[in-house]
Amino acid sequence: MLRISHARQKSTFPLPQGLHFPNKSTSSYMIVVLKPGLPQSQIDAVAAEVTRLGYEPRVIQGQVQTVIAALGDESTHHTLETLTALPQVENVLRVQKRYKLVSRQAKSVDTVIEVAGQRIGAKEKFCVMAGPCSVESEKQLMMTAKAVKERGATILRGGAFKPRTSPYEFQGLGESGLKILAQARKEYGLGIVTEVLAEKDVDLVASYADILQIGARNSQNYALITAAAKTGRPILLKRGLSMRIEEWMLAAEYVLSQGNPNVMLCERGIRTFETYTRNTLDLGAVAIVKQESHLPVIVDPSQGCGRADLVLELCKGAAALNADGIIVEVHPNPAEAWSDGQQQVDPELFGKLMSAIKPFVQAVGRPG
Repeated sequence: MLRISHARQKSTFPLPQGLHFPNKSTSSYMIVVLKPGLPQSQIDAVAAEVTRLGYEPRVIQGQVQTVIAALGDESTHHTLETLTALPQVENVLRVQKRYKLVSRQAKSVDTVIEVAGQRIGAKEKFCVMAGPCSVESEKQLMMTAKAVKERGATILRGGAFKPRTSPYEFQGLGESGLKILAQARKEYGLGIVTEVLAEKDVDLVASYADILQIGARNSQNYALITAAAKTGRPILLKRGLSMRIEEWMLAAEYVLSQGNPNVMLCERGIRTFETYTRNTLDLGAVAIVKQESHLPVIVDPSQGCGRADLVLELCKGAAALNADGIIVEVHPNPAEAWSDGQQQVDPELFGKLMSAIKPFVQAVGRPG
């Protein structure tokens, strides 16, 4: 007897025993579940519609239920999920994940990204990116760069362009901020990660940065993501404020589909009903993505909770979950920060943090 799962929350469906489709990287495998008791003419009508939409149907009839397994290419044909509009169809389920290049089905070995003299991913050294939320001045950034370099960070973060909720808040120094970041890289030998907000600025930011950050507000801005991918620079793709894990990995799929394999997924907290923290850092998502995808995963505990006093503990959790690195906001004097001072740690606390995570990093088999 053919057994059918009716759980609508599942996005994948196992192939019936003995049914095999050709291994085509662009193919979509789908199962059309028909309602029980249909006459053969109704089954044939659905199969004909599957064919009309450009897919190859294979009808599997059980004692209780009939399904149609279909093979096709969603990039060039209409999706079969619209067949649920037909009265004969109970459900349409995917066999293969929508994110093909990002998944471990496409690549079982962890991706390692080489940037700014560091290898990120797999069991390479735990990557620490650190720096202020915003580049405010040359003095402020140079002080921070020196402090984080001395304490073990290898990549300097800092916002030259800032997405702010209010139009009256500090929006960043723009290209002047990028020039200061470049100066810090030259003086301290740190790689640079900074956010790009608009398509028109992609080439400008890419000319200064080693890593292009796509922030939470732009995590589904596919035109921007595509433009950033085409530069060939590594992309740090942050998770959106209310983004499901599948949507996050599909956003990364845009980068890989442009021929740029250098993507890091950054968990930075999601918006929930909880108000005790600014966001809810979803460390469970780190474990899921490490299982589902070959891409490196970076954790942002600063945005993840919005509280400097919790950052150290969350960094421990990220390291223990085998994340590939962290990105931490550090400011020489958080009380005077022009943006998000409440979540930035000072150099002293950053030093304690670096010491505290070492046992956790070593426990998962990474170099200490």
